[in-house]
Amino acid sequence: MSMKKIVFFTLALIYFEFSGLYAQSLRDAEGNVYAATTIGKQIWMAENLKTTKLNDGTPIPLVTKNSDWTALRKPGYCWFENNSENKEVYGALYNWYAVDTKKLCPTGWHVPTVSDWKILTALLGDVNTAGDKLKEKGSDHWQNSISIVTDEFNFTALPAGFRFYTGAFPNADNFAVWWSATGIDDSQAWNWGLFYTSSKIYNGSDIKRAGFSIRCLKDN
Repeated sequence: MSMKKIVFFTLALIYFEFSGLYAQSLRDAEGNVYAATTIGKQIWMAENLKTTKLNDGTPIPLVTKNSDWTALRKPGYCWFENNSENKEVYGALYNWYAVDTKKLCPTGWHVPTVSDWKILTALLGDVNTAGDKLKEKGSDHWQNSISIVTDEFNFTALPAGFRFYTGAFPNADNFAVWWSATGIDDSQAWNWGLFYTSSKIYNGSDIKRAGFSIRCLKDN
């Protein structure tokens, strides 16, 4: 190969890796395979986690009954609206106690901290427009969006919904919310999310018994 072709090939790899177009994948303890995408120096899952086991093989309890979900103070998960057909597209919803095991993501990956999310937001340029760069394009899943969505880094965020600590589910096509690994106190932890009518990425907090999606981040 000529020096000119080598230089071109190297530059192409740098571009694809930075833009998130470089093909990558990972597998969880249950055997589910996920796409991954590179954004800056971070490597993110390009879809929501859907495992029902920790990375050491320990089963995570499936909790469907509202009263059981409200009372739970240990790891648990559910499917949105308790419908397992939502698994493949939207992944699972986990309480923060599952996050706190530090074994929820595949080995070599972790639930991102608040600092990790802030790095991502900074790479996207502006908290006020970052959401449009993360959402899936089109209207197959995001309904009534009023912004111009680009998904330019192949993060492909979907409105997977969430579960209140009471066990209730809000509208499916409005929200994408992910837990961070950063707790606040005994009852609350930080999360990050997107809303269908906004271009922003939001940083908020909620009760650890709530159920949110998970995006894993590769360890440095």
